[in-house]
Amino acid sequence: MTRPRTVVIVGGGISGLATAYSLLDESAKSGMPIRCTILDSGSLWGGKIVTHRVGEIVTEAGPDSFLSQKQAGLDLCLKLGLADQLINTNATSKKACVLRKGRLHDLPEGLLSFVPKQFGSFLQSGLLSWTGLARMGLECAVPPGPSTDDESLADFLRRRFGTQAFERVLEPLMAGIYAGDAEQMSLRATFPRFFELEQQYGSVVRGMMAAKKAASSVSSDAPKRTMFVSLKNGLADLVTALTQRLTQQGVELHLGAQAESLRVRSHEIGRWMYDLILQDGSALSAEAIVLATPAYVSAELLRPLTPIAGGLLDMIPYASTATIGMTFPRAAASAIEGFGFIVPRTEQRDLIAATWTSLKWPHRAPADQLLARCYVGGVGREDILRLDDDALTIKVRTELAAVCGIHAEPSYTEVNRWWKAMPQYTIGHLDRLAQLDAAVSRYPGLVLTGAGYRGVGIPDCIRDGVVAAKRIVQDLSGETGHARRAQAGMGSA
Repeated sequence: MTRPRTVVIVGGGISGLATAYSLLDESAKSGMPIRCTILDSGSLWGGKIVTHRVGEIVTEAGPDSFLSQKQAGLDLCLKLGLADQLINTNATSKKACVLRKGRLHDLPEGLLSFVPKQFGSFLQSGLLSWTGLARMGLECAVPPGPSTDDESLADFLRRRFGTQAFERVLEPLMAGIYAGDAEQMSLRATFPRFFELEQQYGSVVRGMMAAKKAASSVSSDAPKRTMFVSLKNGLADLVTALTQRLTQQGVELHLGAQAESLRVRSHEIGRWMYDLILQDGSALSAEAIVLATPAYVSAELLRPLTPIAGGLLDMIPYASTATIGMTFPRAAASAIEGFGFIVPRTEQRDLIAATWTSLKWPHRAPADQLLARCYVGGVGREDILRLDDDALTIKVRTELAAVCGIHAEPSYTEVNRWWKAMPQYTIGHLDRLAQLDAAVSRYPGLVLTGAGYRGVGIPDCIRDGVVAAKRIVQDLSGETGHARRAQAGMGSA
């Protein structure tokens, strides 16, 4: 019988768990038996995917949904038997709002598609002046930018759609996904589709129209999905299903296991053995290791092996945020409708967004309650996180009263802080990733994955985990190890 190859995955968030799941699949396809162990320093699996259930209230401390357009998330749910638990956002005529000069304005539906027929709703919303609307409508006439330079998201959006559209609508929509500053964010790393459409069609609008036309011509028997989907009882069910499936298939899962250092030694010609030293003094040895940890954690583990990789990982900054969940009597918030609102930086508010969770998703709160989830923090706005929970809640309630007229006392409140949780893909990010891959390439069997590299969403992390698993199996089989060593050379990294 073939000896099982050993793999240790450090990090039990969705990236690490998805990597392990894909590793089992790749193992079966290749006929190479693998013994896999997952370590996490925390007390819960799933990383930022945390669902709280209090009576009939279901709140998400971290992400509350994922993009259905990115197939990796849906595919994993289907494989885990969660298809009947997938839910769409509630049907409503009003989707979301944006704050402008202290007042909420309807956000034109279909904005993310940049289809010209939506400009009429822009005009009705009062968000843009006539000149701002005309400038946005001229996007098709703006020539493409250079194909070689990395551009900030802010520069790209201003160049194509004008300053008004950028500041009042596009900045909070786009940069808010990353809790980042659009002036620093790399367009190619955060929204590569925009860059591709500009280069291919000469216009984002023309590209979106072509994509929409192509999509409408494709028939599918798959259930219709809204842009964002979730699970009926919360996203933590995805984590539970994953950990159960992994355990059933023999994967060892260990919580409270803090990795302190990583060493490498020669295993046989052309191969390495990795020794992971834990905080309690114990050690694990493996032929392959996956670091599914934040970039700054991976930096400390890799620095003794390759200082270049450690330095590059240090160059990936992280932002801190907090979510504040509250329930109010529905009667005291009867005027509230839609899914929530976003707040542009130019408004200079403490609140950056709010979601009316019980209106957006079914099964989230009793009918006589409004469940709200508010967001604070992010790049340049992190000072508010120094407040204690009570003071932070008061700040948010003051904002809700001023913006939405909600003055009632919440019957339930929770504060969830996420320190250094949101990686920032700043200008030059993709070039640094290429250098990072080169620095790590002299160590076959050592792979990095996670939100810090090629996408922060749940489907992005799942997809990257699939790629990491394929790389591990290739390295263990020797298919790519020689080529990677030849490319990197045998000098120190």
